[in-house]
Amino acid sequence: MEYIDIGGSGLRGSVITLGCMRLDQLAENEVAELIGAAADTGITMFDHADIYGGGRCEEKFGAALAATSVRREDIVVQTKCGIRDGFFDFSADHIRTSVEGSLRRLRTDYVDLLLLHRPDTLMEPDEVAAAFDDLVTAGKVRHVGVSNQNPAQLELLRAHVRQPLVANQLQFGLAHTLLVDSGLNVNTGFAGGVVRDGGALEYCRRHGITIQPWSVLQHGHIAGTFLGHPDFQQLNDALGDIAAEVDATPAAVAIAWILRHPARMQPVIGTTKPARVAEIARAAEIELSRETWYALYRAAGNELP
Repeated sequence: MEYIDIGGSGLRGSVITLGCMRLDQLAENEVAELIGAAADTGITMFDHADIYGGGRCEEKFGAALAATSVRREDIVVQTKCGIRDGFFDFSADHIRTSVEGSLRRLRTDYVDLLLLHRPDTLMEPDEVAAAFDDLVTAGKVRHVGVSNQNPAQLELLRAHVRQPLVANQLQFGLAHTLLVDSGLNVNTGFAGGVVRDGGALEYCRRHGITIQPWSVLQHGHIAGTFLGHPDFQQLNDALGDIAAEVDATPAAVAIAWILRHPARMQPVIGTTKPARVAEIARAAEIELSRETWYALYRAAGNELP
């Protein structure tokens, strides 16, 4: 497993993150087994959010971690806040309350990284700054970042928040390539040339913000996995051929495609199966050539100018 310095903050985490959104579907002993399987592969990064399973995912993780030999200080735990029932909320009170709840459920004194989950258009940047200051000063949050934010939103926050924004979670994968499409289609009439995210990829690279791709094996907006899907036959055939060559699974090759990008992204995988964790972790060992990267991009239905 490879490890990266997240956002140049000094916080080191595995290049592959285990997403914990569906832990509420597992029994506590199954969660403990999943944590152990991740540790065995070298995965040290775990991604949560206060809303996952209505808080039950954090709760089960906290209880299960205590039943394993994995030490809290040897892993990186991040969580997210800001999504409420029918609206978004970046108020200082909600951020503080959310973190307190996450700490209680996770059975920990601190989270390594707190992300703002979805942009709140009613955000008062000074409130976010005040909440971050309180939480970081108290040692309850060590680093901060965002999720699903464009460069203009990042600039607004950075003008008020004293702590560096070290990460930005954005949807990206072989069947959701918007993050790279516009940069590949500059000055063309192709639909991919439309800039929909304000140049988030280049902005994050320029400012040393680690991109954490989510729903990496999904197509559309969480419409389901593209692996084995008949609408993505060409892509699945290409992934299968490469997987056979490198003795890995198509899923691992799909994650290796993300890791091949020089932005040094940190993809979040969402499996709940220990065996699949081990299979996908192989992605960190797979080196794809430039030609193979572009071949997979085209196999996913994308055109090059």
